Amino acid sequence: PFCLMLMCFYSTIDKYLYSMRFSDETLKDIMNRFRREMENGLNGDTNPTATVKMLPTFVRSIPDGSEKGDFIALDLGGSNFRILRVKVTHDKKQPVQMESQVYETPDDIIHGSGTQLFDHVADCLGDFMDKQKIKDKKLPVGFTFSFPCLQSKLDEVNSKLPAPTGSCNFRCCFDLDIISLHQDYQADIMAVVNDTVGTMMTCGFDDQRCEVGIIIGTGTNACYMEELRHIDLVEGDEGRMCINTEWGSFGDDGSLEDIRTEFDREIDRGSLNPGKQLFEKMASGMYMGELVRLILVKMAKEGLLFEGRITPELLTRGKIETKHVSAIEKTKEGLKKCMEILTRLGVEPSDEDCLAVQHVCTIVSFRSANLIASTLGAILCRLKENKGVARLRTTVGIDGSLYKMHPQYARRLHKTVRRLVPDSDVRFLLSESGSAKGAAMVTAVAYRLTEQARQIQQTLAEFRLSKSQLLEVKKRMRVEIERGLKKDTHKEATVKMLPTFVRSTPDGSENGDFLALDLGGTNFRVLLVKIRSGKRRSVEMHNKIYAIPIEVMQGTGEELFDHIVHCISDFLDYMGMKSARLPLGFTFSFPCHQTSLDAGILVTWTKGFKATDCEGEDVVELLREAIKRKEEFELDVVAIVNDTVGTMMTCAYEEPSCEVGLIAGTGSNACYMEEMKNIEIVEGNVGRMCVNMEWGAFGDNGCLDDIRTLYDQAVDENSLNEGKQRYEKMCSGMYLGEIVRQILIDLTKRGFLFRGQISETLKTRGIFETKFLSQIESDRLALLQVRAILQQLGLDSTCDDSIIVKEVCGTVSRRAAQICGAGMAAVVDKIRENRGLDHLDVTVGVDGTLYKLHPHFSRIFQQTVKELAPKCDVNFLLSEDGSGKGAALITAVGCRQRELDAQQH
Repeated sequence: PFCLMLMCFYSTIDKYLYSMRFSDETLKDIMNRFRREMENGLNGDTNPTATVKMLPTFVRSIPDGSEKGDFIALDLGGSNFRILRVKVTHDKKQPVQMESQVYETPDDIIHGSGTQLFDHVADCLGDFMDKQKIKDKKLPVGFTFSFPCLQSKLDEVNSKLPAPTGSCNFRCCFDLDIISLHQDYQADIMAVVNDTVGTMMTCGFDDQRCEVGIIIGTGTNACYMEELRHIDLVEGDEGRMCINTEWGSFGDDGSLEDIRTEFDREIDRGSLNPGKQLFEKMASGMYMGELVRLILVKMAKEGLLFEGRITPELLTRGKIETKHVSAIEKTKEGLKKCMEILTRLGVEPSDEDCLAVQHVCTIVSFRSANLIASTLGAILCRLKENKGVARLRTTVGIDGSLYKMHPQYARRLHKTVRRLVPDSDVRFLLSESGSAKGAAMVTAVAYRLTEQARQIQQTLAEFRLSKSQLLEVKKRMRVEIERGLKKDTHKEATVKMLPTFVRSTPDGSENGDFLALDLGGTNFRVLLVKIRSGKRRSVEMHNKIYAIPIEVMQGTGEELFDHIVHCISDFLDYMGMKSARLPLGFTFSFPCHQTSLDAGILVTWTKGFKATDCEGEDVVELLREAIKRKEEFELDVVAIVNDTVGTMMTCAYEEPSCEVGLIAGTGSNACYMEEMKNIEIVEGNVGRMCVNMEWGAFGDNGCLDDIRTLYDQAVDENSLNEGKQRYEKMCSGMYLGEIVRQILIDLTKRGFLFRGQISETLKTRGIFETKFLSQIESDRLALLQVRAILQQLGLDSTCDDSIIVKEVCGTVSRRAAQICGAGMAAVVDKIRENRGLDHLDVTVGVDGTLYKLHPHFSRIFQQTVKELAPKCDVNFLLSEDGSGKGAALITAVGCRQRELDAQQH
């Protein structure tokens, strides 16, 4: 009979409070509504009218375990004001040591002006520092301020603050100078944080997965780490920032009217801020006891409780507090406590009344836990979506008296969250030391990041060249150009200025079928190029690519050229042209000293080639000898061509003003049409000749040592040709990734990256290819994708790591584009001065993967040329297959010149 009676009681109450019992469908609906409100708060257009304000906190990172130092924390959140000294160490037993003192805030200051408040805070801080004997130290200070704040920086706040008592509001801009410029001491205020943020940071020190903070106490609020690209109120789109949701005002626009009860409305009408903080009034500890009281009053009036007895005490607001609700719900002594509380209210409760009241308390507190679970569920869904993972693994830091003290609250909350967001593994971590420690943690992180950023910027500053430095590079390039052109200094010059014997660019009359060979890397191409002149002039190309094995690249010269001829034979079979004696142009992308158009002495191998018995030899003769050994076909080798010259000729075929060629790819080089009278190592003073600069060796004499960094030196020392091609090693695609890798290793060793752990992958030379720079620096790429690229390389990066890696990549590639631009500025100014012009219009033909594929290289390069050569109007034209089509065009021009020479003779 007792059980039946109990079921009857519960059934009556359940029907009576039906509107407070939510199904999972309703909770998911609330979750979706809150997600929409979050998006409104983040969106710049809808934020002004959004109820959930999603306030940026400028906290950009959670603790990573490397924080250490001595910090002051100020905690202002009510009538008492607390100051703490927090020492953060790497001692595993006791990493955080705290000493604190509480100061009372008088009523006249609470109700006074902002200046009075901060004067009081400053005086208290002075007293505390005096007692701690640290007035002579300038310690970093963190300020926990538990009111809604609109921050403009981490250490700067504009706040509209509800006064703790009374109905007036006062507005103040945090006058932190009152504290930081105090005459008796020095304080470096680094962070102002909300108590919710403090909770997240406190827990984040113990668990680095913590990225959500929740307060469930007198009030309720949450914060979490949001992607910066989604926060319209803050400039920038890289990294994350903690958002203070201020979720207490969820529903202030009427979006929760369908789930609010008559009791919620009555509480709101009697509050100091009617129509505001409606979600908080349904879910927080401040209002829970009052909600229960209003329900009991109505039930008593309807004769469902206390035999209809209503006492003045029961009608008095505040007589039932949240702590009473918690006490009543306790499993063992709950009914006894309920009897005591109700007896004090004079309602003469029966045992049945106590059971009923306990059930009412359960329904009210359960509703609170469900509501919080819904809004937390929305945050977890957003985190999961932001990260693009199938299953979220995260930690939620929690503080607040309701969560801590209520007997069943935590279990109910956890259970509901896991039901609403089943694809998440959520750890709930209780904040042990409150928001004040969190303020110290925010300050510690800010201090770490500030110091880290300073040191990283100091490291990268060596790569950031000023205009005067770039002009100096241009000036030195010009000096080296002159040294290469002059007979007396040519031999020891680093920029060799090699004559190519290409005396003119295409004029449109070129016609015929030509074979082109292209050797410049690990792949080798053979091409058939059909050039047709006339009104419908055209270039038709057929080609085949062949690999060059590493053992051939670094074997004997005979093996290398036999392999090349074998590839030619295969191609001629493929095209069915073995019987034709075709004119051939040989694109040979290595430094050569040419003595004629069809003779070139290899100066030195680059790009990983080490074939013996080639340096100092005529590579055209080596090719002819290999063709003879094959005894299968004949070819007329007309020209040996550098790929840079081929690029210029390809573009000149389309644009007659093209007189400069540039390769910015795996390697770096330039060529241009120089006046014959200036090329002292070639006979003749009439006309022009294309000069292959071989500018990659610029700086081999030490003239660039003042701008070379330790990382450049490390790359050089680990290369196959130490001490050579120093300019190329600073600006070409082959080496940029390796420079970045060297910097990343150094930053990791110093604890700034990858948690100080150098992976085996990062130790591997050449692993960080330049293509990764292009991908990482892409404007369209979110940090999530940057992290994915780094993970492909075996680098387990955080969001902060990704930001640093992206900056390193950008800095290295920017310097490359700038010094390349400085070299080009020297070239175009030389052409202008050669011709005695005040202003030069010229086109530069460009090829190379770095120039074509890197998202910013071409723009920075062009901008640099414009700034350093203001008297030159330079047009840049992308080459289409300079090493293939260009070789054929040079061969065609060579054939035309040969015919002219024959006619003259």
